[in-house]
Amino acid sequence: MVVRVPASSANLGPGFDALGMALGLHLEARTVPSGGEAPADEGHPAVRAFRHLGGAGPLFVRSPIPMGRGLGFSGAARVAGLVAAHAERDPGVDVTAVAGDVLAVATELEGHADNVAASLYGGVVATAGGRAVRVPLAVEPAVVVWVPPFTTSTSESRGRLAANVPLDTAVFNIGRTALLVAAFAVGDLPALRVATQDRLHQEVRFATAPASRAARDAALDAGAWAAWLSGSGPTVAALCATASAATVAAALPPEGTAKVLRIDHDGAVVLPD
Repeated sequence: MVVRVPASSANLGPGFDALGMALGLHLEARTVPSGGEAPADEGHPAVRAFRHLGGAGPLFVRSPIPMGRGLGFSGAARVAGLVAAHAERDPGVDVTAVAGDVLAVATELEGHADNVAASLYGGVVATAGGRAVRVPLAVEPAVVVWVPPFTTSTSESRGRLAANVPLDTAVFNIGRTALLVAAFAVGDLPALRVATQDRLHQEVRFATAPASRAARDAALDAGAWAAWLSGSGPTVAALCATASAATVAAALPPEGTAKVLRIDHDGAVVLPD
């Protein structure tokens, strides 16, 4: 069997640890090799998750998701390992039937639920209190991501954030998170730019990655509907019309790599080998 899991972009601006979007860039884990590749080592997050639920034998992992760039590599890997463990016990497993268990364990391993929920369920997901709900989407945008050559540490990035925030900052982000969910649901494109603004975490992270701020601004100047720091960065994600994707991608700083992706609506799936 093969477990296929999408990458993700977390936060979407204001929805810190609460919103995630699955992207059409997929990690695959399998219990038998498809070629001459070596099994993933025991320290790999997919293997550690696989073992956590009793998975036995080797696990072979292929992934185009860059590590340390804010596209949910570790979350996708952990979801893949957990689903693979379920599928090893029950080859005909329905992922939706075990999704609640996978979400709980993946969140424990990852430390927060936004990336793992998006990779598990697909689409745009709101998550809190151990629950995850897909946000209805009345629009099907292109997602242009700018991936720079440098990495950032999520734990170090989170450590720079304030433990307490002013009331007006909290109100600003709560309002925009609510507006973003509503704008997705009804397809209000002009609202997306305002709805993805943030005062809670992005500026702190941009301070150590000014190239990412420049990429965000360039995407907006080129006509993107919205743009944000993907997870803890340094990748930047932008939403735009499919017809505008090449223009937005071309406007991004040359020192990074621009990729034009789609929202993945399938989430984690088990496929026949």
